[in-house]
Amino acid sequence: MQLIKVNQKSFEGQTFFVGIDYHKLSWMVTILSEFGEYKTMSYAPCPVKLTGYLNKHFPGGTYKAVYEAGFSGFSTCRKFRELGVDCIVIHAADVPTNQKERFQKTDKADSRKLARCLRSGELSGVHLPDPVLEMGRGLVRQRQRIVKDVGRYKNRVKSLLFQVGIRVPERFSSHQTRYWSRPFTDWLKALPDSPEGLRDLIGNFVRIGEMLRKELLLVTRQVRALSGSDRYREDFGLVTSSPGIGLVGGMTLVTELDDIKRFGHFDHLCNFVGLVPSMHCSGERMATGKMSRRGRKQLKGVLIEGAWTSIRKDPAMMVKYKELTKRMNGNKAIIRIARKLLNRVRHILIHRQEYETGVLV
Repeated sequence: MQLIKVNQKSFEGQTFFVGIDYHKLSWMVTILSEFGEYKTMSYAPCPVKLTGYLNKHFPGGTYKAVYEAGFSGFSTCRKFRELGVDCIVIHAADVPTNQKERFQKTDKADSRKLARCLRSGELSGVHLPDPVLEMGRGLVRQRQRIVKDVGRYKNRVKSLLFQVGIRVPERFSSHQTRYWSRPFTDWLKALPDSPEGLRDLIGNFVRIGEMLRKELLLVTRQVRALSGSDRYREDFGLVTSSPGIGLVGGMTLVTELDDIKRFGHFDHLCNFVGLVPSMHCSGERMATGKMSRRGRKQLKGVLIEGAWTSIRKDPAMMVKYKELTKRMNGNKAIIRIARKLLNRVRHILIHRQEYETGVLV
């Protein structure tokens, strides 16, 4: 392909578009000029080397790059930007795909598609958090994963007891077996009249569960300390003034949302969280379905749990909930209340005012 130089030594004034299909051991890279495709190649997974290649072959040009969000994170994007390459990270579901590309998916096809879409202006990047925010977000998510691990080990113990026909004594209520009180844990370790080997097996599960609970306590303390840091203290205080939002919920909101003003309008924020229904419109027919799977499930959980508390503590929320339940079931109504709560969170973060009960925004 014949590339056009402004002069013999520079590509000044021309833009080159780089689509990267990201893998751990190698990248599939497509380079497009404004006039056509230059090359599709396998390249070392290093932004410094790729930027050097661009500077060597297209000196003076403007470079734009794109890759899909995933295991790679944002460090590659930050490095490209440091090196003068305008790089964005996109949500994989935002890449336009036709039927042929779905059935004949290859790394070359993916990198070419990314470069073409970047050149045509069809792609918009996801929000790029700063490293401090990314680590804070990682700590909150780590706590959520430990909570799930603790629950898994509890379920394994209960499943094993049921499998061998051992019933939990009546003196241990369902509340105690859920939260594993000290007497219940001691009973598990002892297990009188149990089959041979079962006590050791249960003991292993209990010991790992106790270790996870200690780690959970440690990480929770770290999250609490993080909430009092200069970076998060003010926003955390505002968010937790809302009924139903505590330490973990508040830190989830402030770390996942970051700057609330980056959402141009409330619908944009709802789409980010995932509190929007799926829709199908054809002609005069409009059908709405369940909540979209896309969004931040951590935020959905926090807001829905907070909504159940807000209808008990905020009279305005309770009035709205009762109105909604006249035409839909309670679970659907609480999703609408969660949207109201999200709108209140947005309002208090923008206007820097604490939550006021009896008011709906």
